[in-house]
Amino acid sequence: MFIKEYIQECIHLNERLLAGENILLTVEAIANVIIQAYSDNKKLLIAGNGGSAADAQHIAAEFVAKFKKERDALCAIALTVNTSVLTAISNDHGFETVFSRQIKAFGQKGDIFLAISTSGNSENIILALKEAKERGLITVGMTGENECKMDGLCDYLIKVPSQDTPHIQEIHIMLGHIICAITEKKLFEI
Repeated sequence: MFIKEYIQECIHLNERLLAGENILLTVEAIANVIIQAYSDNKKLLIAGNGGSAADAQHIAAEFVAKFKKERDALCAIALTVNTSVLTAISNDHGFETVFSRQIKAFGQKGDIFLAISTSGNSENIILALKEAKERGLITVGMTGENECKMDGLCDYLIKVPSQDTPHIQEIHIMLGHIICAITEKKLFEI
């Protein structure tokens, strides 16, 4: 049955994550760097394309609104939500600069840029990572297991051990939730 097979694939991927100590340590390190950034009054900028754009918005919402408990808002901006900005940049400068241009506008040294790309090769994400590094932002990435352009551009990189886009995206949002939970717990002692 297809449904059971799909769920079994998800279980298998989660088991691979649990067995991969490096991924777990990287997730914890990312949460800690975000906690430090928020303690220093910095912000989190997040971007992705397609389903990863939706993940960027979802993760930003968890930081700004709340994850588990009522608490102060945390500054997280999804660079995927302002249609006027997105279309103006795409029209005037090219779609490949849609996120890097926003990093120029909003990014400051010590902020964090979270880049989400299942392939790790999206040109607009790569240019945004390069711009973020130039401006002194901490670069964090989430991608799949394949070798990709993001590999050398992220201070912290989570490579989900899969080549299947839907499964990679499912893990990205789960890890985003875990990072939110750790951040919320440590910053607000929940």
